Amino acid sequence: MSGTLRISTQCSSLYLVEDRWGQAKKVLIYNSEPLSDIPNKQVCSSYSLCYEQKIKSLMTSNKMKAIIATGYGSPDVLKFTETSKPTPKENEVLVKIVTSAATTADTMMRTGKPYFARLILGIKKPKHGIPGTGFSGVVEGVGKQVTNFKPGDRVFGETTLGFSANAEYLTISEKGVILHMPDNMDFSEAASFCDGHLTSFNFLREIGKVKAGDKVLINGASGALGTSAVQIAKHLGAKVTAVCSGKNIGLIMSLGADEVLNYQRVDFTQSDEKYDCIYDTVGKSSFGQCKKILSRDGVYLSPVLSFPLLINMLFSAFTNKKAKFQATGMYADDILRTMLDEVVEIYKSGKLKTIIDRQFPLEKLAEAHRYIDSGHKKGNVIIVNA
Repeated sequence: MSGTLRISTQCSSLYLVEDRWGQAKKVLIYNSEPLSDIPNKQVCSSYSLCYEQKIKSLMTSNKMKAIIATGYGSPDVLKFTETSKPTPKENEVLVKIVTSAATTADTMMRTGKPYFARLILGIKKPKHGIPGTGFSGVVEGVGKQVTNFKPGDRVFGETTLGFSANAEYLTISEKGVILHMPDNMDFSEAASFCDGHLTSFNFLREIGKVKAGDKVLINGASGALGTSAVQIAKHLGAKVTAVCSGKNIGLIMSLGADEVLNYQRVDFTQSDEKYDCIYDTVGKSSFGQCKKILSRDGVYLSPVLSFPLLINMLFSAFTNKKAKFQATGMYADDILRTMLDEVVEIYKSGKLKTIIDRQFPLEKLAEAHRYIDSGHKKGNVIIVNA
């Protein structure tokens, strides 16, 4: 006796089903027709044991859960939904994401401000609907040209302008910013590695040229970039003055700062000290305010791009004291990968800790963004997939 199974589809599709002897067969199912109604449409025999659950599994195996940014604006634009699971190209790695990062940079890009950034991100809405760049996870599949990774490998990295990390899966080029996770690194700290650690390493060593004996001031020292910067500046041999709120002084001292200023009581821009490098991780000060406390050849750094900062960069190019900005994620992948290797070595030496404030499930990404927008984040915020 033939079984009857109705499956709602948009068009004819090829499925694997089992006949009464348990043999897999390829069957073309047309729209909502039951199998028993289409004996002359490529159904080779009667099927009494068509397993609905198995067919539904086939129908959904190319889907995944993800966050989609429907436009620019408040965290409300972030929608938890189902979308197509990516398929790796010949040179790509398919990663099943365990954790991803939610960062201050992510929240700024969500707003689409400053507006000129939309020339890169997308004019009316993000070109890449799935936000997030930092990730960690396990390799699920690889393209046939991939040689450095295999299924089961624990990996982490950064998708840069490819975004797409706040999801269950992503694909990334084998030559992209992706590394094997050290044995002693967990998924939560790995996901945020390329935000705080890599960005601050780039600003302090590559852009600021910080060296042993330099006096460095770090504003916003308790955030993801700041907690990393304190440790990296100390690793480079600098004398570190950190600026944060009073409640975070103990945390920042434990990371190695030589001096900590409570911004609720002290305006660091009025200091009598001279600093070789001022790294404002939160963009709350300006080059004009800080210029008088920079040493003769001092440099003011900020990862927060603004039009005034661009103007300062242009005019300070002709003076001893300089203002500098760099979008770390705009570097070529091979440069970022090399820098990331160096940062991992600092981590392995025990001189770099990852501070994690809160963790949110993927479906609560909007809530995570609201928390970051509140300005009270300490260290990193991690997004966890179930």
